[in-house]
Amino acid sequence: MKEDIFDVLIYLFENYLDGDSDNYPDTDMIATELLDAGFHQPDVSKAFDWLESLAEADSISLTVSSSFRIFSSQEVAVFDLECRDFLMFLEHAGILTPANREIVIDRAMALKEEDITLDKLKWIVLMVLLSQPGDSAAFSRMEDIVYDLIPTSLH
Repeated sequence: MKEDIFDVLIYLFENYLDGDSDNYPDTDMIATELLDAGFHQPDVSKAFDWLESLAEADSISLTVSSSFRIFSSQEVAVFDLECRDFLMFLEHAGILTPANREIVIDRAMALKEEDITLDKLKWIVLMVLLSQPGDSAAFSRMEDIVYDLIPTSLH
């Protein structure tokens, strides 16, 4: 089975990041647990780097309250039309702010994958919202979307 950084991130989210406890084991213990679970050292290190960069990303602030996003050619190569539309849907629904949208795009691009699936994008949004203080309502709404508790489109 091919494991990658994204699988490590999902494991961390489900086992550590989504909890309410402030008493998490230290990074070395978590890394050892990840290695024992079968993840590879480079992926574990990259996942920790990804999360560290996410923690630093909260310094992004936009001075304009509304914005129009044009995706670069590199972003278009990673995000298909469905993913780009989903990001805009989340912003218009009030789940993502323009600043959070930029963090999501940055963290998705940091995965260095050729394309991001809609399911991966949903998880990235959820992780970004979890990292943002004061966005518990947006996080809760996004959690419902990730776990398919509410539809994201009308048929």
